This record gives sequence, structure tokens and C-alpha cells, in this order.
Amino acid sequence: MGLAKEYEFFSEIGLGPRNLGCYVNGAWKGNGPVVSSSNPANNQVIAEVVEASTQDYEEGLQACNEAAKIWMQVPAPKRGDIVRQIGDALRAKLHQLGRLVSLEMGKILPEGIGEVQEIIDMCDFSVGLSRQLNGSVIPSERPNHVMMEMWNPLGIVGVITAFNFPCAVLGWNACIALVCGNCVVWKGAPTTPLITIAMTKLIAGVLEKNNLPGAIFTSFCGGAEIGQAISKDRRIPLVSFTGSSKVGLMVQQTVNERYGKCLLELSGNNAIVVMDDADIQLAVRSVLFAAVGTAGQRCTTCRRLLLHESIYQKVLEQLVDVYKQVKIGNPLEKGILLGPLHTSESRKNFEKGIENIKSQGGKIVIGGSVIESEGNFVQPTIVEISSSADVVKEELFAPVLYVMKFKTLKEAIEINNSVPQGLSSSIFTRRPEIIFKWTGPHGSDCGIVNVNIPTNGAEIGGAFGGEKATGGGREAGSDSWKQYMRRSTCTINYGNELPLAQGINFG
Repeated sequence: MGLAKEYEFFSEIGLGPRNLGCYVNGAWKGNGPVVSSSNPANNQVIAEVVEASTQDYEEGLQACNEAAKIWMQVPAPKRGDIVRQIGDALRAKLHQLGRLVSLEMGKILPEGIGEVQEIIDMCDFSVGLSRQLNGSVIPSERPNHVMMEMWNPLGIVGVITAFNFPCAVLGWNACIALVCGNCVVWKGAPTTPLITIAMTKLIAGVLEKNNLPGAIFTSFCGGAEIGQAISKDRRIPLVSFTGSSKVGLMVQQTVNERYGKCLLELSGNNAIVVMDDADIQLAVRSVLFAAVGTAGQRCTTCRRLLLHESIYQKVLEQLVDVYKQVKIGNPLEKGILLGPLHTSESRKNFEKGIENIKSQGGKIVIGGSVIESEGNFVQPTIVEISSSADVVKEELFAPVLYVMKFKTLKEAIEINNSVPQGLSSSIFTRRPEIIFKWTGPHGSDCGIVNVNIPTNGAEIGGAFGGEKATGGGREAGSDSWKQYMRRSTCTINYGNELPLAQGINFG
């Protein structure tokens, strides 16, 4: 098969009609099944990929394990320079990679480019971090003793990513893991293999240019079999998994059985609360982006809108007006705000979800239907429903927004916290007492607690992650780097006596 004319840019990022899907010990190979990558806008095949076999996996891990011994000895600022070069390589291919993300995942082009920019930002952040992996010197109670903390690499970090952010989540993990002295084993999403290959080729090129072992970064296109192998592998001390709460729990149990560490980024069921003093225009714009962006397929998508009863009708009317103006179509076209859902299965799940909503008393205010086309397009949907409905507790990965009323801030916080998930939340208000109640111990129970901005679109400088069924992991900024290293408390006696802690006299 050849490539269609619209895919001519593939040659600039190392892709062709048929691609080997695993990068093992510095070489491309693939001895697993052949799969097709499809364009969600028309469900036509883009290109073919030969996935990894279990033998490919084992060969890759053996080489990665050896490369880890070399990489962890490279000084951290030198490792940072390699990550800087990866960022520069990404800058050079920003638009091509962004276009590929949009094409294969289905998000609109500005979001596709923004996703790649997020990895560039992570590279910049990690370069600075490479000179700040600081430990502490701790006062000792014993004379002529020093206590200090040392941070050392774990060795290998496994990264399993999802289709909705097919390369950004790799960036959150890999940039930090690499500067912390770890090798990376990446399994990309099965439905976005071309992004996995293109990203890996770019990183591999940087390693090769610096005469470093290619096995420092090992990647596999594949399905559950490869993910299970990573989860079970004792050579991988830390596994970062992004996906559903159901699968994440299975990954966690498997990793825990071998006493490994897990970093989980799972489901979200995020709420925006609009108080009676809110800037309504600002709130409406924020809800539109939070609920419709990426066709409702972000883990931080706004799925629940809580409106104070005094402004309920006004906000709902304005929101319906802007929903009517949303342009739906090919995500590569200028002006489009809503692209397709990622797969035809996602479209079927949307239809099932709407039926479930109706059966539980939900009233469709706008949308609620699939759009007849070759692609996986659906209407952006607003639903009036009770906060106690079972369906509200679940995450429907589509542009469906549940709207509900509240009377008091206490009630709004209770509704916000009533779901199993705890990723992101936001409140719109101008009153300081409400802001600090919302962000305090009796406020939102989420990992991301915003004020007067959407639930989505997080910056990389803060730690990203959530509580409860969202998994408890933290990635990207702040002190997330500590999860990718092994902490040792070191006590050094530089004297000639042996005083014991707590004043113990032992003989």
C-alpha cells in the first residue's frame, strides 16, 4: 500500500506505508501482528504497523537493563543536556508531529500542536531540574555525625500511555525519568502507533547523535500482552499507567504483587461550580472549552456543571447558544472546534450512554445524537439531570455535560465530592471566603482545584494528578521528580566514638 497525498509529510518524521513498531537495543523491528492505524474522521486506513512480540519485548528489556547501568552514571546535568536536545528536535518538527496527533487521534490541529508543545515545555522544565535534584542535610542528635538524603536513579521506568494524549503523557514521564538517570520503556496506545513510532524516532536520533546506547529509550507498539509484561517485570521498579480506573487497578495489583511502585493517572469526573456572583461570560467560555475540547476525551474534561439556582437558567441559555455555534468536522481544518471521537467503538459507547441517561431521567437540552458520516462524529450534548443519578457517577468519554442546580456552597462541594473520581474541579466566584473554603480542607477533594478557569488545560509547572479512583499519582511539575528516584537516608560517623540514637547504652 502507498500513502495518500495528504500524508506526504510522513516522510519528514520517518513514517511510511508500513512501519516496524518496536525500537529495541537501538534497532527497529517487529515480529508481532500487523495492525492498521485509522483516521477517526473517516475511518480509512492511514498506514500499517508491525507490532512487538513477547520475544521483541524480552530482547528490549535485556538491552535496556544493561543500558541503565551506563545512563545512571552520566552526570545529571549531562543527562539534562540530552533532554534539551530532544526538546530542540521536537521544536524542529512541531507542526508535523502536531498534525500527526490531530490526524491519528482526532483532536483539532491547535490541540495537536499544543500537545507536542507540552513535551517541549517538559523538556525545558527537566533541563533546569537536572541541576536541582537536591537532597537534604539533616541535623544529627549524635556528636560527630552527619545525616543526609541521597537521591539515586531507580533504573528503568515503564510508561504505558493512552490514546487521548498519545505523546504528552510520555513527555510528563520520560523527560523527568531521563534526567533522574532512568532508562524508559514506553508502550504507546494500540490505536495511535504512528505517534509512538514518530516520537521514538526523534528521541532515538538524539541518542545516536550523542553516541549513547539506543536502549536508553525502548518503545513498543502493542496491546495488552505488552502492557502485562511491563506490569509483571521485576526489572522495572516504577510503572506509570494512564487509562481507565478498571485497568489501572489491575496494573496496580500486578505491580504491587512484585513490590514495585505504581504511578496511576486514571479516570476523571470533573465538575465546574458557578456561584451566584460569578462572571457568567467567563464561566460559559470556560465550560465550552472544558466540556467540548478534545471531543470530551480528556481526563480533565468537565462532565458536571453545578449552577447556583439564582443564575441557573441564564447560564444554561447562554451555554446552549454557544453550543449551537460549535463547528464540527475534519480536525485538520481551520475553525473546527469539535473533531471526531477516537474510534467507532467510542461512538457506540456515546449512543449507549445517551440511552442510559434517558432511562435515568436525564433530559437532553441540546445534542444527544451521532452525526451520520464516515467518521466517528457526535453532537456536543447538554443534559439536565439529578446529581444522584447513577450515570452521573460514571465517566462517559464523550462531549456530554450534565447540568444540575444547587442552593448553597456546602451543597455544591458535597456534589463535587460525591463521585468515585477525584481529578480536577473548578469554581467561579469573586468572593475570597468562597475561594479559600473551596481550596481548603473542607473544599474540593480533587488533585486539581481551580478558581475561575476550566478544569482542563493544566500547566506543566504544577504536579498533575488526582485522588480516589483517579489513582493518586502525580506527574509533570513541582516535586513529582521524587517518584522517579530512590531516596536513601545516610548517616555518617566521622568520629571515633559510637553514640547511639535515643541515648541507648548498649554495653
